[in-house]
Amino acid sequence: MADKGNDPWAMWQTMLGEMEKSFNTFAGKTMSSPEFSKAMNQAGGASAGAQKQMSEMMEKYLGGLNMPSRAQMVDMAARLQSIEAQLAEIKSLLMMQSGAAAGAPGAAQPPSPRPPRTKQPPREQQK
Repeated sequence: MADKGNDPWAMWQTMLGEMEKSFNTFAGKTMSSPEFSKAMNQAGGASAGAQKQMSEMMEKYLGGLNMPSRAQMVDMAARLQSIEAQLAEIKSLLMMQSGAAAGAPGAAQPPSPRPPRTKQPPREQQK
């Protein structure tokens, strides 16, 4: 086995370890400073402002193309779900009522029998 003082791999690991410690110390000091916090807040605010402006611009563009925006599509989907829920409730109420009328739950009432057709159309009289 090679001596630890002459081993290039051990020297490389030691160098990387020292660089990592130095970087962590520097980053810790930098991130704890109020200037860094202020700069990050400004960058976040600018990003949020740009995103809002882009959203408004896209909504106007889609409006010009006579297409719905994302917010309008989300609203439409919510309204459609509400309508579907109401229809499902109406359907279940109708099924319960038809079951109660037939006497058995879930059974549909059979149609009443029709009377026989005995009336015939008038015949043409011959001369």
